[in-house]
Amino acid sequence: MESDYIKVFGGNVNESNRVEQLLQENDISPIVKSESESARLAGFGTPLPHISEIYVHKDEEAKALKIISQLDWEA
Repeated sequence: MESDYIKVFGGNVNESNRVEQLLQENDISPIVKSESESARLAGFGTPLPHISEIYVHKDEEAKALKIISQLDWEA
């Protein structure tokens, strides 16, 4: 099944929150997928806690990747 959404980032929750906020500030509506949160809500555990993935619509992929590539992770 083909999706209109593309994964543009994967990382820990803190990094993902930073990327999500930056994308929103640039008028991109990201979808954040957290396996650990989904598992917790369902009553299960997960081998990779606190890992999130960020997806954007394929029409916004290039803009999102450019924004993410310019992030200063040391700040």
